[in-house]
Amino acid sequence: MKRKLRVGILGATGMVGQRFIALLENHPWYEVTTVAASARSAGKTYEESVGGRWKMTTPMPEGVKKLVVMNVNEVEKVAADVDFVFSAVDMTKEEIREIEDAYAKTETPVVSNNSAHRWTKDVPMVIPEVNPEHFAVIEAQRKRLGTTKGFVAVKPNCSIQSYAPVLTAWKEFEPTEVVATTYQAISGAGKTFADWPEMEGNIIPYIGGEEEKSEQEPLRIWGKVKEGEIVKADAPVITTQCIRVPVLNGHTAAVFVKFAKKPTKEELIDRLVNFKGLPQELELPSAPKQFIQYIEEDNRPQVALDVDFEKGMGISVGRLREDSLYDFKFVGLSHNTVRGAAGGAVLCAEALTAKGYITEK
Repeated sequence: MKRKLRVGILGATGMVGQRFIALLENHPWYEVTTVAASARSAGKTYEESVGGRWKMTTPMPEGVKKLVVMNVNEVEKVAADVDFVFSAVDMTKEEIREIEDAYAKTETPVVSNNSAHRWTKDVPMVIPEVNPEHFAVIEAQRKRLGTTKGFVAVKPNCSIQSYAPVLTAWKEFEPTEVVATTYQAISGAGKTFADWPEMEGNIIPYIGGEEEKSEQEPLRIWGKVKEGEIVKADAPVITTQCIRVPVLNGHTAAVFVKFAKKPTKEELIDRLVNFKGLPQELELPSAPKQFIQYIEEDNRPQVALDVDFEKGMGISVGRLREDSLYDFKFVGLSHNTVRGAAGGAVLCAEALTAKGYITEK
């Protein structure tokens, strides 16, 4: 790479956009050169536009403060000075699909945190350690869009990160049935406690659309590429409940699993701690060295102690034990705005760059 790739952030002023900004500070491959948001933010500097709404625990990077926010809807203008973009726009699904395709058609790759394209048949939805082979559908997508460089790739929902990679590590034992309850942080709704004081000391047993995503998206990442599209897997059968809890960052999952081939506890732990994927093999900049850790203590994983494992890019598992109705049960934890959102998208972009899908314009 002759120079750092020029990156644009679409939806740069929101919580996930801010997380992209924070994660990309001093990135060895990428430099944020363009920030874009709604028309009401356009024309202001990034610092002026965000104002007191900076929600990260680290300071706003100096390199973005004076960038003038562009209108995200001025697609050609925004795309002119970037090599690719991350998308975290806050629009309807139809509007998101339309604008992400529009950027792709300017020969600008789009790596999206949004859900709008997750079921578009020729758009890869990737956890890089799990299914990087799905990038192969980009060729078919480019034919549909009429592009040579432009495409859209997405990452899955934050709710599945704490259990889908775990089940992937256990694939040889053929999970057949999964029951998962996720306890999801308020930052998943783009909120802090200052924004959402009624969540303090409270639990809300409903997150719109989350259970459908949690049950179906793992099947897509375990699917196969066939004739230019992703065909989702048939198994395991997954049922979920998704609950909003008074935690700032970190989605916890309590999971029960049945297997076709009965493993031992020792075998399951061995597969977890030795599970690696493309990011580890290529030593990508954002890749955790240890993707999944197993913690022996009975009272772990805990959000307060474990959410930042591997800078928020790793997954923590504990309380693995045999169950009276299912074969085994466990508790998983992942950082929802790092691994589950912006960090997962950055890792996708790094994999796409390493594979030659994202290059200098």
